[in-house]
Amino acid sequence: MSRGGLPLLPNPSIDLVSRPRRLRWLLPAWCLGAAAAWAQGVAPPPLPYSAAVAARFPAPAVRYDVPGLQEGREQYTSNDELAGALRLLAAREGGPHLVAAGRSHEGVTIEALHFAGPAAPADARAALLPAPAASVAKPRVLLVGQQHGDEPAGAEALLALASRLAPGGELAPLLERIEVVVLPRANPDGAAVAQRVGRHGSDINRDHLLLRTPEARAVAALVRQFDPVVVVDAHEHTVVGRYLEKFKAVQRNDLLLQYATTANLPRALTEASEKWFRQPLLAALAREGLTSEWYYTNALVPDDLRLAMGGVQPDTARNVYGLRNAVSILLETRGVGIGRLHLARRVHTHVVALGAILAQAAARADELLALRASAGAEVSGTACRGEAVVLAAQTPTTREVVMLDPETGEDKPMSVPWMSSLELRPLKARARPCGYWIAAEADEAVQRLRSLGVRVSRLAEPQQLQAEAWVEITSVEATRPDVLGRVSERQTARLVQVSLAPQRLLVGAGGWYVPLDQPLANLVLVALEPDSPNSFFANRLLPTLDSAARVLAAPGR
Repeated sequence: MSRGGLPLLPNPSIDLVSRPRRLRWLLPAWCLGAAAAWAQGVAPPPLPYSAAVAARFPAPAVRYDVPGLQEGREQYTSNDELAGALRLLAAREGGPHLVAAGRSHEGVTIEALHFAGPAAPADARAALLPAPAASVAKPRVLLVGQQHGDEPAGAEALLALASRLAPGGELAPLLERIEVVVLPRANPDGAAVAQRVGRHGSDINRDHLLLRTPEARAVAALVRQFDPVVVVDAHEHTVVGRYLEKFKAVQRNDLLLQYATTANLPRALTEASEKWFRQPLLAALAREGLTSEWYYTNALVPDDLRLAMGGVQPDTARNVYGLRNAVSILLETRGVGIGRLHLARRVHTHVVALGAILAQAAARADELLALRASAGAEVSGTACRGEAVVLAAQTPTTREVVMLDPETGEDKPMSVPWMSSLELRPLKARARPCGYWIAAEADEAVQRLRSLGVRVSRLAEPQQLQAEAWVEITSVEATRPDVLGRVSERQTARLVQVSLAPQRLLVGAGGWYVPLDQPLANLVLVALEPDSPNSFFANRLLPTLDSAARVLAAPGR
């Protein structure tokens, strides 16, 4: 059985007895491991900071019944345990469908759960939802976890959240207004060996435009099938490491978050991300006593004290799916570098944040559908007119952030150089064409565009096109460092400076035309304008500059 092209695994109706929900105070995960170590006469691992700092992060009252959080456990939920848990949820009467999205580099099946209903009883619905809308259509929300294998809290939280969306769960009533796709672990290979990247050595989260990795292609397949209007990407951020070394401080905030911040986004999409989602999310965290801040990181360069928000380049899931006109949000709990310490709290933070996002999506279901339609129409309507930003940069400013003193655990406010992604500096812009011609032999570029969901048509007969060619001015081979200064791709990129040359382009049958009067036009722009480090030309999906051209009048006109 299949829906929209991806195989659905069986969803048998099997009566299962749900485990009762148990509430209790949990010791921090580090303490559980320490107790087990002491019982065996082995010294526990040292805390990465003082007991006073650890006391700032008490465990939550709620227990999440997932394998990785069991008492005395030293391992996170394994790939086999995750697969088994997903199948148990899919086996429930009226439960979700299990979707095989793809396979990892090592051949592990990447699986998601699709929650589409059924509708909850009216009395259960009343506490969470406004009156049901008259429209039958329901917006879809995609939740993605553990793209980085050494950031386990997202997968544990999404597994816990899935049980709350299943029949009888407290979030199940939301499914009358929305559908939810839960992909707990996008990088099973990295998770198996606790490494950030996949076994191929590439950072999956920086591959959502080029789609070189099978894991990023699996996420893209889910996006094509379900066309979500909200995408959430669950990660963890560094707690000690360079912050302790450079700032003599420890990360304080339970959650760092940021929505899509890349060039060419419709303004209404950014406003909805802020007002409909970020503000209510912050309030939900505060009610639980959880702290939050904009997402930021710090470069690995020893003397660089700047803090930078998440990048503005169109390569991460957050920005690529924003360019698909979705509300796209990054969530990062404190976790990298502290092992299993405070794991229950990290998972709880994700569950609270994700639950708030789902509740907002349900409450604004009709508005989200209208936003998606209007954003798509706005983007489509800019073909052949206006300008598009090809390259943009963050804006340097200063900001006061609060970290923790590593000895006393007290708040440590500091004013720091801050690279803001909320206001972009356009570095290069040019007029939008009507579309792009791609040579017949550049079929790999065409396949990647179609994998992104872009509409591409084949030219059936020879034509003369009013076009512009890119003419190389300079070219250099360079690596593609991420915001930390890490080179996460082993291949270099061809960085070029170009000028535009008008031409009458005579093309034969069999070539391709990519129109910009489509909702995904902004994805097309970042892929095909050659002079950015993320472009298909820079990354050799287009072999030469004359493998494509800007088209100034649609074919046949």
